[in-house]
Amino acid sequence: MKIAEINKKWEELRNVIAQDFDNERPDIKVMLFLIGIQELGQGAKEFSKREKEELMHIATCRLFSAMGFYELQGADEDGWPHWQLVKPIPNYTLLEQEMILKSLMIDYFQELEII
Repeated sequence: MKIAEINKKWEELRNVIAQDFDNERPDIKVMLFLIGIQELGQGAKEFSKREKEELMHIATCRLFSAMGFYELQGADEDGWPHWQLVKPIPNYTLLEQEMILKSLMIDYFQELEII
């Protein structure tokens, strides 16, 4: 996808998700958090600051697994998924990182048939 197309679909995704959150449009960090909750599969609940960071890490690993960078190893005794880096992630520029994450998030929510 081209940058303009990614940005257009990203805005559409943010608008769809905002409908469930009093029309507050989520940024990338909030989207990572939401994906992490979805991947954890334990529903909405209170999370500590450390758990929120872990949820965002889970989301990042899940998203980058679509590009072959991470592989799911399984879950621990509490049900938290653990991922392993299988190939190094290139040193992308900040803009490249943002566009890749947006594109992967769009794909993720399309797979879930949310958009």
